[in-house]
Amino acid sequence: MKIRCSALGKIMTNSRTKGTLSETCKTYIKELYLENELGIKKEFWSRYTDKGTRVEKESIQLANDVLGWNLTFAQINDEQLYHENDYVTGHTDVCTDVLLADVKSSWNASTFPFFDEKIDKKYMWQLMGYMFLTGHDKANLTYCLINTPEDMVLDEIRREHWKQNAFWQGDEDPEIIEYVRSQHNFEHIPKEIRVKNYIIERDEKLINSMKERIEESREYYKELKSIIK
Repeated sequence: MKIRCSALGKIMTNSRTKGTLSETCKTYIKELYLENELGIKKEFWSRYTDKGTRVEKESIQLANDVLGWNLTFAQINDEQLYHENDYVTGHTDVCTDVLLADVKSSWNASTFPFFDEKIDKKYMWQLMGYMFLTGHDKANLTYCLINTPEDMVLDEIRREHWKQNAFWQGDEDPEIIEYVRSQHNFEHIPKEIRVKNYIIERDEKLINSMKERIEESREYYKELKSIIK
């Protein structure tokens, strides 16, 4: 049993009872067991993740331009970035000999971390996992503010009309259209402001604690096998 780097934040949550796994960790291990042993995969989709997938390459290009990563076209569009070791697996967005980065595409202007200086713990663990996988000493957590694809903007305009009027009959309100578009179109904002970059340093103590938690999670995984025979 190996843990996806994107799920490390779940298993690394601490239990209120010392010496036991947290409920968040146990829930994830149960989901992983069902997926690995029974082929029951929990589906997850949202318009937020959909946008992230669709604009990923555009976000990497923006970060490349603003941060001076000097990536080539081939590196930006490389789909072969899967990594695996004895403990974790992961798909990195950018991984070269000198650069490791995970690029997040913010949903809208309200969710972009213009002023935030604190790194979300779940992303810290994800990047620590990537460093564990690749051997890098530091990693970039990079947020980008990219225009939302037009078809998704139109969906948001309709959603906002329904939100403000449950009996909406299809007549569009110019103020609602302007408001929604202002939340999803950012070409008027200098590109340097639309990239927020954090540097996370490799920490062997955290990596060792990650390995220990995975070993504990494997024991719980074995317990699940005794329940479902």
